[in-house]
Amino acid sequence: MSIEAKLKELGVTLPDAPAPAANYVPYVVAGDMVYISGQISADENGLITGTLGADMDVDAGQAAAKRCAIALLAQLKAACGGDLERLVRVVKLGAFVNSTADFIQQPQVVNGASDFLVEALGDIGRHARSAVSSPSLPLGVAVEIDGVFQIK
Repeated sequence: MSIEAKLKELGVTLPDAPAPAANYVPYVVAGDMVYISGQISADENGLITGTLGADMDVDAGQAAAKRCAIALLAQLKAACGGDLERLVRVVKLGAFVNSTADFIQQPQVVNGASDFLVEALGDIGRHARSAVSSPSLPLGVAVEIDGVFQIK
């Protein structure tokens, strides 16, 4: 099954790739690698804001992380000229979770992105990653994730 067909089966429609918010590019293609800038948690209603351990629970954080992964795929699609079938594998995610000093479930929050990528992409969605706490993130968002992808 194609990636686009699997996304459709999951009820996921990729948005247009978000434009950068400052002086950087949304992605860089270097050989067979695509480096995608951090994607912040947002959906069709706007930014997903909050602080894990204060006004947001793990389930809401996982949903925010999934939205970051969807934005990463939208950027990847743009980097691949609209053809997601060029994806060889997800290599690495770098995730930042807006959380209180005593919140320790960053990995569980980022599972929202990781689980989605494996569900949507199968084994090529399995990746290395980091999941770290941040005392704040741009615009007050709950999660920001960047990614490295191999393409053909």
